[in-house]
Amino acid sequence: MQFVQVNDAALHYQVIGGPAQRPVIVFINSLGTDFRIWRDVLVRLAGDYPLLTYDKRGHGLSDVGEAPYSIDDHVDDLIGILEHLNVRQAVICGLSVGGLIAQGLYARRPDLVRALILCDTAHKIGTSEMWAARIKAIEENGLSGIVDGVMERWFTAPFRDASNPAFPGYRNMMLRQPVEGYIGTCAAIRDADFTVAATKIAVPTLCVVGDQDGATPPDLVLSLARLIPSARYEVISGAGHIPCVEQPEALTAVIEAFLAPLVSGDISHG
Repeated sequence: MQFVQVNDAALHYQVIGGPAQRPVIVFINSLGTDFRIWRDVLVRLAGDYPLLTYDKRGHGLSDVGEAPYSIDDHVDDLIGILEHLNVRQAVICGLSVGGLIAQGLYARRPDLVRALILCDTAHKIGTSEMWAARIKAIEENGLSGIVDGVMERWFTAPFRDASNPAFPGYRNMMLRQPVEGYIGTCAAIRDADFTVAATKIAVPTLCVVGDQDGATPPDLVLSLARLIPSARYEVISGAGHIPCVEQPEALTAVIEAFLAPLVSGDISHG
Protein backbone atom coordinates (compact mmCIF):
# COMPACT_ATOMS: atom_id res chain seq x y z
CA MET A 1 0.00 0.00 0.00
CA GLN A 2 1.13 3.53 -0.79
CA PHE A 3 0.65 6.58 1.44
CA VAL A 4 1.69 10.23 1.30
CA GLN A 5 1.32 13.03 3.82
CA VAL A 6 -0.55 15.93 2.24
CA ASN A 7 -1.53 18.95 4.29
CA ASP A 8 -3.02 17.55 7.54
CA ALA A 9 -3.78 14.03 6.26
CA ALA A 10 -2.02 10.84 5.28
CA LEU A 11 -3.62 9.79 2.00
CA HIS A 12 -3.82 6.27 0.58
CA TYR A 13 -3.15 5.96 -3.13
CA GLN A 14 -2.28 3.39 -5.77
CA VAL A 15 -0.16 3.74 -8.91
CA ILE A 16 -0.30 1.25 -11.77
CA GLY A 17 2.43 1.84 -14.33
CA GLY A 18 1.79 2.20 -18.04
CA PRO A 19 3.31 3.63 -21.22
CA ALA A 20 5.30 6.74 -20.36
CA GLN A 21 4.09 8.49 -23.51
CA ARG A 22 0.46 8.21 -22.43
CA PRO A 23 -1.17 10.61 -19.94
CA VAL A 24 -1.82 9.36 -16.42
CA ILE A 25 -5.52 8.74 -15.77
CA VAL A 26 -6.46 9.80 -12.24
CA PHE A 27 -9.59 8.29 -10.68
CA ILE A 28 -11.44 10.04 -7.84
CA ASN A 29 -14.04 8.13 -5.82
CA SER A 30 -17.53 9.17 -4.82
CA LEU A 31 -19.01 10.03 -1.42
CA GLY A 32 -19.14 7.01 0.89
CA THR A 33 -16.80 4.81 -1.15
CA ASP A 34 -13.10 4.13 -1.47
CA PHE A 35 -10.97 3.65 -4.56
CA ARG A 36 -11.92 -0.03 -4.88
CA ILE A 37 -15.00 1.05 -6.84
CA TRP A 38 -12.68 1.58 -9.83
CA ARG A 39 -11.14 -1.90 -9.80
CA ASP A 40 -13.03 -3.35 -12.75
CA VAL A 41 -12.21 -0.32 -14.88
CA LEU A 42 -8.56 -0.28 -13.83
CA VAL A 43 -8.00 -3.91 -14.79
CA ARG A 44 -9.35 -3.18 -18.27
CA LEU A 45 -7.11 -0.12 -18.76
CA ALA A 46 -3.98 -1.54 -17.10
CA GLY A 47 -1.09 -1.68 -19.53
CA ASP A 48 -2.58 0.89 -21.88
CA TYR A 49 -2.30 3.92 -19.58
CA PRO A 50 -0.53 4.83 -16.35
CA LEU A 51 -3.22 4.82 -13.66
CA LEU A 52 -3.54 6.61 -10.33
CA THR A 53 -6.32 6.31 -7.81
CA TYR A 54 -6.61 7.36 -4.19
CA ASP A 55 -8.92 7.51 -1.19
CA LYS A 56 -9.92 11.12 -0.68
CA ARG A 57 -9.65 12.41 2.88
CA GLY A 58 -12.22 11.00 5.26
CA HIS A 59 -12.64 7.85 3.15
CA GLY A 60 -11.03 4.43 2.89
CA LEU A 61 -7.60 4.22 4.47
CA SER A 62 -6.90 7.96 4.24
CA ASP A 63 -6.94 10.15 7.33
CA VAL A 64 -10.04 12.12 8.21
CA GLY A 65 -8.00 15.27 8.79
CA GLU A 66 -9.84 18.37 9.95
CA ALA A 67 -13.53 18.19 9.03
CA PRO A 68 -15.82 19.59 7.73
CA TYR A 69 -14.18 20.13 4.37
CA SER A 70 -14.51 22.37 1.37
CA ILE A 71 -14.01 21.21 -2.20
CA ASP A 72 -10.81 23.27 -2.10
CA ASP A 73 -9.53 21.01 0.69
CA HIS A 74 -10.07 17.99 -1.56
CA VAL A 75 -8.49 19.83 -4.49
CA ASP A 76 -5.47 20.71 -2.34
CA ASP A 77 -5.07 17.02 -1.53
CA LEU A 78 -5.16 16.02 -5.18
CA ILE A 79 -2.64 18.72 -6.10
CA GLY A 80 -0.41 17.39 -3.33
CA ILE A 81 -0.56 13.83 -4.63
CA LEU A 82 0.06 14.89 -8.24
CA GLU A 83 3.02 17.04 -7.23
CA HIS A 84 4.41 14.25 -5.04
CA LEU A 85 4.30 11.90 -8.03
CA ASN A 86 5.42 14.60 -10.51
CA VAL A 87 2.29 14.09 -12.61
CA ARG A 88 1.39 16.79 -15.14
CA GLN A 89 -1.23 16.96 -17.89
CA ALA A 90 -3.30 14.12 -16.47
CA VAL A 91 -6.70 12.87 -17.51
CA ILE A 92 -8.86 13.45 -14.43
CA CYS A 93 -11.78 11.03 -14.02
CA GLY A 94 -14.06 11.86 -11.09
CA LEU A 95 -17.30 10.25 -9.97
CA SER A 96 -19.95 12.34 -8.18
CA VAL A 97 -18.05 14.47 -5.63
CA GLY A 98 -14.96 13.26 -7.49
CA GLY A 99 -16.31 15.12 -10.51
CA LEU A 100 -16.63 18.28 -8.44
CA ILE A 101 -13.02 17.83 -7.31
CA ALA A 102 -11.99 17.37 -10.96
CA GLN A 103 -13.73 20.61 -11.92
CA GLY A 104 -12.12 22.36 -8.97
CA LEU A 105 -8.68 21.11 -9.98
CA TYR A 106 -9.12 22.45 -13.50
CA ALA A 107 -10.32 25.81 -12.17
CA ARG A 108 -7.28 26.09 -9.90
CA ARG A 109 -4.55 24.30 -11.85
CA PRO A 110 -5.40 23.85 -15.53
CA ASP A 111 -1.72 23.05 -16.17
CA LEU A 112 -2.27 19.70 -14.44
CA VAL A 113 -5.22 18.69 -16.62
CA ARG A 114 -5.13 17.34 -20.18
CA ALA A 115 -8.75 16.15 -20.25
CA LEU A 116 -11.72 15.63 -17.93
CA ILE A 117 -14.00 12.62 -17.51
CA LEU A 118 -16.93 13.70 -15.34
CA CYS A 119 -18.94 10.67 -14.24
CA ASP A 120 -22.38 10.94 -12.64
CA THR A 121 -21.73 14.46 -11.41
CA ALA A 122 -22.83 18.04 -12.01
CA HIS A 123 -21.80 21.66 -11.73
CA LYS A 124 -23.90 21.76 -8.53
CA ILE A 125 -25.26 18.72 -6.69
CA GLY A 126 -28.31 19.06 -4.46
CA THR A 127 -29.48 21.95 -2.30
CA SER A 128 -28.32 23.29 1.04
CA GLU A 129 -31.57 22.03 2.59
CA MET A 130 -31.06 18.53 1.22
CA TRP A 131 -27.51 18.29 2.54
CA ALA A 132 -28.52 19.75 5.91
CA ALA A 133 -31.20 17.08 6.23
CA ARG A 134 -28.76 14.32 5.35
CA ILE A 135 -26.15 15.56 7.81
CA LYS A 136 -28.78 15.78 10.56
CA ALA A 137 -30.01 12.25 9.83
CA ILE A 138 -26.47 10.86 10.07
CA GLU A 139 -25.76 12.75 13.28
CA GLU A 140 -28.89 11.25 14.81
CA ASN A 141 -28.76 7.68 13.49
CA GLY A 142 -25.37 7.11 11.85
CA LEU A 143 -24.81 5.95 8.30
CA SER A 144 -27.06 2.94 8.89
CA GLY A 145 -30.03 5.31 9.01
CA ILE A 146 -29.53 6.46 5.40
CA VAL A 147 -27.73 3.56 3.74
CA ASP A 148 -30.73 1.83 2.16
CA GLY A 149 -31.98 5.01 0.52
CA VAL A 150 -28.49 5.70 -0.78
CA MET A 151 -28.21 2.18 -2.20
CA GLU A 152 -31.38 2.75 -4.24
CA ARG A 153 -29.73 5.77 -5.86
CA TRP A 154 -26.38 4.04 -6.32
CA PHE A 155 -27.55 0.80 -7.91
CA THR A 156 -30.28 -0.57 -10.15
CA ALA A 157 -32.86 -3.00 -8.81
CA PRO A 158 -31.22 -6.06 -10.45
CA PHE A 159 -27.89 -5.24 -8.79
CA ARG A 160 -29.63 -4.93 -5.41
CA ASP A 161 -31.19 -8.37 -5.74
CA ALA A 162 -30.53 -10.77 -2.87
CA SER A 163 -28.86 -13.19 -5.29
CA ASN A 164 -26.00 -10.74 -5.94
CA PRO A 165 -23.25 -11.17 -3.31
CA ALA A 166 -21.54 -7.97 -4.45
CA PHE A 167 -24.41 -5.79 -3.25
CA PRO A 168 -23.96 -6.31 0.51
CA GLY A 169 -20.24 -5.77 -0.03
CA TYR A 170 -20.78 -2.30 -1.45
CA ARG A 171 -23.35 -1.58 1.23
CA ASN A 172 -20.70 -2.52 3.81
CA MET A 173 -18.24 -0.21 2.05
CA MET A 174 -20.47 2.77 2.73
CA LEU A 175 -21.28 1.75 6.31
CA ARG A 176 -17.58 1.41 7.15
CA GLN A 177 -16.54 4.87 6.00
CA PRO A 178 -15.67 7.29 8.81
CA VAL A 179 -18.82 9.20 9.78
CA GLU A 180 -16.84 12.41 10.28
CA GLY A 181 -15.33 12.07 6.79
CA TYR A 182 -18.72 11.38 5.22
CA ILE A 183 -20.37 14.36 6.90
CA GLY A 184 -17.34 16.53 6.18
CA THR A 185 -17.60 15.75 2.48
CA CYS A 186 -21.37 16.36 2.50
CA ALA A 187 -20.50 19.92 3.57
CA ALA A 188 -18.01 20.22 0.71
CA ILE A 189 -20.62 19.13 -1.84
CA ARG A 190 -23.24 21.41 -0.29
CA ASP A 191 -21.07 24.48 -0.78
CA ALA A 192 -19.59 23.67 -4.21
CA ASP A 193 -20.92 25.46 -7.28
CA PHE A 194 -19.09 25.29 -10.61
CA THR A 195 -21.91 26.67 -12.75
CA VAL A 196 -19.79 29.57 -13.99
CA ALA A 197 -16.48 27.71 -13.94
CA ALA A 198 -17.86 24.93 -16.17
CA THR A 199 -18.37 27.40 -19.01
CA LYS A 200 -14.63 28.14 -18.97
CA ILE A 201 -13.41 24.55 -19.33
CA ALA A 202 -11.20 24.43 -22.41
CA VAL A 203 -9.90 20.85 -22.41
CA PRO A 204 -11.61 17.83 -23.97
CA THR A 205 -14.37 16.75 -21.60
CA LEU A 206 -16.57 13.67 -21.38
CA CYS A 207 -19.72 13.74 -19.25
CA VAL A 208 -21.08 10.25 -18.62
CA VAL A 209 -23.99 8.97 -16.51
CA GLY A 210 -25.83 5.77 -15.68
CA ASP A 211 -29.30 5.73 -17.20
CA GLN A 212 -30.85 4.92 -13.81
CA ASP A 213 -28.72 7.24 -11.65
CA GLY A 214 -30.89 8.38 -8.75
CA ALA A 215 -28.34 10.81 -7.28
CA THR A 216 -27.26 12.81 -10.34
CA PRO A 217 -29.86 11.87 -12.97
CA PRO A 218 -29.09 11.98 -16.72
CA ASP A 219 -30.85 15.34 -17.19
CA LEU A 220 -28.63 16.93 -14.54
CA VAL A 221 -25.45 15.53 -16.07
CA LEU A 222 -26.65 16.68 -19.50
CA SER A 223 -27.07 20.18 -18.10
CA LEU A 224 -23.40 20.08 -17.05
CA ALA A 225 -22.36 18.87 -20.50
CA ARG A 226 -24.26 21.75 -22.09
CA LEU A 227 -22.36 24.27 -19.95
CA ILE A 228 -18.94 22.95 -21.03
CA PRO A 229 -17.83 23.98 -24.52
CA SER A 230 -17.74 20.97 -26.90
CA ALA A 231 -18.27 18.44 -24.10
CA ARG A 232 -19.20 14.89 -25.10
CA TYR A 233 -22.20 13.30 -23.34
CA GLU A 234 -22.74 9.55 -22.96
CA VAL A 235 -25.31 7.44 -21.11
CA ILE A 236 -24.45 3.98 -19.74
CA SER A 237 -27.38 1.55 -19.91
CA GLY A 238 -28.21 -0.63 -16.94
CA ALA A 239 -26.38 1.47 -14.38
CA GLY A 240 -27.21 3.68 -11.43
CA HIS A 241 -24.90 6.24 -9.83
CA ILE A 242 -21.79 4.04 -9.93
CA PRO A 243 -21.41 2.63 -13.46
CA CYS A 244 -17.79 1.64 -12.79
CA VAL A 245 -19.26 -1.05 -10.51
CA GLU A 246 -22.38 -2.06 -12.44
CA GLN A 247 -21.19 -1.65 -16.04
CA PRO A 248 -17.38 -1.41 -15.99
CA GLU A 249 -16.95 -2.85 -19.48
CA ALA A 250 -19.33 -0.30 -21.03
CA LEU A 251 -17.80 2.59 -19.07
CA THR A 252 -14.28 1.55 -20.03
CA ALA A 253 -15.27 1.38 -23.69
CA VAL A 254 -16.66 4.93 -23.52
CA ILE A 255 -13.49 6.17 -21.81
CA GLU A 256 -11.23 4.47 -24.37
CA ALA A 257 -13.22 5.90 -27.29
CA PHE A 258 -13.03 9.38 -25.77
CA LEU A 259 -9.28 9.16 -25.18
CA ALA A 260 -8.34 7.55 -28.50
CA PRO A 261 -8.10 10.78 -30.54
CA LEU A 262 -6.18 12.49 -27.72
CA VAL A 263 -3.47 9.84 -27.62
CA SER A 264 -3.44 8.63 -31.22
CA GLY A 265 0.05 9.96 -31.75
CA ASP A 266 1.44 8.97 -28.36
CA ILE A 267 2.38 5.40 -29.25
CA SER A 268 3.29 4.19 -32.72
CA HIS A 269 1.29 1.26 -34.02
CA GLY A 270 3.01 -1.22 -36.27
